[in-house]
Amino acid sequence: MNKNTPKVTGIGGIFFRSKDPLASRTWYAEHLGLAVNDYGSSFEFRNAHRPDEINYLSWCPFDENTDYFDPSKKEFMINYRVQNIEALVDQLKAKGVSVVDEITTYEYGKFVHLLDLEGNKIELWEPVDQVFTEMGGETTK
Repeated sequence: MNKNTPKVTGIGGIFFRSKDPLASRTWYAEHLGLAVNDYGSSFEFRNAHRPDEINYLSWCPFDENTDYFDPSKKEFMINYRVQNIEALVDQLKAKGVSVVDEITTYEYGKFVHLLDLEGNKIELWEPVDQVFTEMGGETTK
């Protein structure tokens, strides 16, 4: 498959509800060595097809009362890295998948959310990793 084929290319983030996100970040930094920031931790890895390119996975505890996971009430949400997000969303809608919002674009990529067959909210992300590389900062490696 080429780079224009609409599909998932990897995990982009692991998000979970926490009674105390700051304490969670601190605990993971102290006990497991994660490099943390105000949101969680950015895990750095290399792109298998372009080894000179740095890619990122976000690990982030959210407040237990967040509405970001809505309409799902699950404790976790997975973010998947994708390519050609527009075509992928078109395919998903054509197959009757519940896409819960419109594609939103930021300097670091495009995002959209959908529900799987069990009502789990999934975040799709077409990343612009270069933005994170240029920002610098500590990463977990």
